[in-house]
Amino acid sequence: MVGANRDIQRLLGVKATTFAYPCREKLNSRGSETASTVPLVAKRFLVGRGFRDESANDPAFCDLAQVLGVESDGMSFEQMKQAPETAAKDGSWLVFAGHEIGAGGYQTTRTDALQQFLRWANDPASGVWLDTVQAVARFIQAQRAGK
Repeated sequence: MVGANRDIQRLLGVKATTFAYPCREKLNSRGSETASTVPLVAKRFLVGRGFRDESANDPAFCDLAQVLGVESDGMSFEQMKQAPETAAKDGSWLVFAGHEIGAGGYQTTRTDALQQFLRWANDPASGVWLDTVQAVARFIQAQRAGK
């Protein structure tokens, strides 16, 4: 993590603030040698994002080092639209996570569905706050701190 972050900053001029757990794995090793990578992520990143958690996050209580990510791969526009509408009813924060973006196929968020979703979500009438994981996490931190 340290080396990759250093390379990202050197090559791109940005500091990584969010982390995506590879293949949703938050553990390394196996059996009695198992250790969690969550404490490492918590020390180095604002947010650690999971995958296929199939649930939205409660902003008041979620652990920013283990934010739940809902798979967007293979979703239709209607499915994508329904997910934040359902989350909003609970006052939850929904994070979509996917692999590739393209016309279709295994582990691919469909371009047509994503474009429709983004048009819908960017319309103020949708009532959706669409932003980066970093921006929402900073807002949550500020709310928790009473700012």
